[in-house]
Amino acid sequence: MARLLYRLGVASARRPLLVITAWLLLLAGLAAAAIGGMRFADGGFEIGDTESSTALEVVGREFPSPSTPGIGSLQLVLFTKDGKPISGAPRGVVADVLARAATTEHVASASNPFDPARPSVSPDGTTAISTLSLRDITEDNRDAVHDVVVELAQQARDRGLGAEVGGSLGDPVPEVFGPTEVVGAVLAFAVLLLTYGSLAAAGANMLGALVGVGVGVLGLLAFSALSPIGTMTPTLAVMLGLAVGIDYCLFVLARFRAELREGRPLEEAIGRATGTAGSAVVFAGGTVVIALAGLAVIGIGFITEMGLAAAAGVTVAVLMSLTLVPALLKLMGRKALPRRERASDTSVGADRIGFLDRWIRLVVRRPVAVLVCAVAGLLVLAAPVLSLTTSLTTPGGEDPGSTRRAAYEQVAKAFGAGDQGPLVVLAEGDRVQDRLGEVTTALTGLDGVASVVPAGVNASGDTALLQVVPTTGPVDERTEQLVHDIRDRAGDVPGVRLLVTGQTAVGIDTDERLSAALGTYLIVIVGLSLLLLVVVFRSLLVPLIATAGFLLSLGAGVGVTVAVFQWGWLDPVFTAPQGNPMLSLLPVLIVGILFGLSMDYQVFLVSRMHEAHVRGLDPVEAVMDGFGRTAVVVVSAATIMTAVFAGFALSPSSLIGSIGLALTAGVVADAFVVRMVVVPALLTLLGRSAWWLPRWLDRVLPHLDAEGRALDEPSPVQRGEELRPLAEQQV
Repeated sequence: MARLLYRLGVASARRPLLVITAWLLLLAGLAAAAIGGMRFADGGFEIGDTESSTALEVVGREFPSPSTPGIGSLQLVLFTKDGKPISGAPRGVVADVLARAATTEHVASASNPFDPARPSVSPDGTTAISTLSLRDITEDNRDAVHDVVVELAQQARDRGLGAEVGGSLGDPVPEVFGPTEVVGAVLAFAVLLLTYGSLAAAGANMLGALVGVGVGVLGLLAFSALSPIGTMTPTLAVMLGLAVGIDYCLFVLARFRAELREGRPLEEAIGRATGTAGSAVVFAGGTVVIALAGLAVIGIGFITEMGLAAAAGVTVAVLMSLTLVPALLKLMGRKALPRRERASDTSVGADRIGFLDRWIRLVVRRPVAVLVCAVAGLLVLAAPVLSLTTSLTTPGGEDPGSTRRAAYEQVAKAFGAGDQGPLVVLAEGDRVQDRLGEVTTALTGLDGVASVVPAGVNASGDTALLQVVPTTGPVDERTEQLVHDIRDRAGDVPGVRLLVTGQTAVGIDTDERLSAALGTYLIVIVGLSLLLLVVVFRSLLVPLIATAGFLLSLGAGVGVTVAVFQWGWLDPVFTAPQGNPMLSLLPVLIVGILFGLSMDYQVFLVSRMHEAHVRGLDPVEAVMDGFGRTAVVVVSAATIMTAVFAGFALSPSSLIGSIGLALTAGVVADAFVVRMVVVPALLTLLGRSAWWLPRWLDRVLPHLDAEGRALDEPSPVQRGEELRPLAEQQV
């Protein structure tokens, strides 16, 4: 593969303008297709093969409700602040506010909470709810309509009542690349500039990454014209595509600079950089792609979509680093080097890494002490994982300071915690209407049931709906237990079968399925990690060390995220709402993404140690030699990836922010602690036994050249295998 990539790099370098133009035309074409037809799915993160989702389909079929575009509803929650009945003196204020609401543009009607036929006043008499039916709602005006209703609430506050607005009018189209993400990209560019000491090199690196992520994300948005995608999908693709794109460019460009310093001609340096570092990029990128595409084994549609989209973005980043980067290198030439090195055509030595050199000497001299400190620190960071709670949605919205959350909490306080998260029970059986009394009695007798209300029977009389209001909230463990209790007693009434659905039940089922899938996926990922690393490093213990390190990094990443977003630590730093349960899909996504990234660092760092060991160096010398050759690049790459993910961690969306923070903490833990401390310390302690592999296993395993060592043999130039003679090279 190394020789094939060598030729690809040289071919791209000989036609740089053609390659760059092709990438830019592809970018422009995808942009036109995306702008003209991108679509986002309306559904949330539901799973389609659970009891709740199946029952929901039956409800939609047997109890159809008309779907009219442009309509919606909001709740105007009005309450007294002194605990007096709202039906007394404040009733006139309520009537006046609702009269104004009824005459407001886009408000079709405002329900009367004091209507004897359908009262909506809390048992303690302090709170009343009016449902505002809205019309002519569009993507462009829904925020303005919401603001109008908020203004009505303010009018009630001005007259002495408490007032909040409940509900929402839908989720906006996501901001794929917002201000915080731009900050992350700027920080990454600053790191590149410090790493290279060359504006041209830093600019080429960033340009290549931006073109790659642009092609990947615009391609995804263009595809959405054929099949709508989830609102979170493009954001994840941007996050990963930008991070790995910058890193993969860095690996190739850093090797190119090293080849120039050794005195190689320009095209030879480009070819060797693409063949060597490019081989590592292909392997590392392939590992990330496998990990992300492997999310499909979970069998959950929206998880599969997000994994495949992110995998596509990583694939584009790999292709970009193997074609566009060589073209940019040809145009840049020796400007890739710092100004002081450009005048000389001979080697001037490697980058100075004095601090890293002193660091690795400390690790190999005191392996036990640094190992204990590193592992203890990672375990402390991982400790919050023990209190991790997950939920498909956050009741009342994710922002604790919003009027929507305040309305939710007021209704929960006045009407009961389960009032806004009722369960829908579907009763099926012949002449089910005659058995509704028995069904209602059976359900009412269960622990945790506040009320049971029949809600209708279908035309054929074999299916009925009942609304079961729990005494506890939608994300309470007791509500989850109630769902299981109803299902356990689904056949208690002869001739009637009960199914539980509704938004609360769907959330519970999805959360449970994702939790179960996480265990399966971890087994798959750990098994894949062990297999791949045994093949690459020809060792049994090194893969075990690498996998244990990945688990430590995963624990640290998730633990820090729990402490910040669930416990509320560092609230002034992060703009996203805190104090909510983590979204159910977060752990699964973090496992897949962080696994791929951690294997990147493992391959780039330890493969050089393995190479030194194969050359016959003492185990400690092999660790120091491999570390010295690659540490500066790995540190730069990890710093860049940290900057990119940190930008996403500052997003106002708690989902994007939590993923960004988990990846930020995970990458820092993996690159700077696991790969720079834990792995070298363990390899030092194990000595030659770290590289042991049974002979029979060595014979049957395939040989992978993840670092392009084949190019250390006589090069294509030396063997006369050039695509064109060197005399015909472009100047």
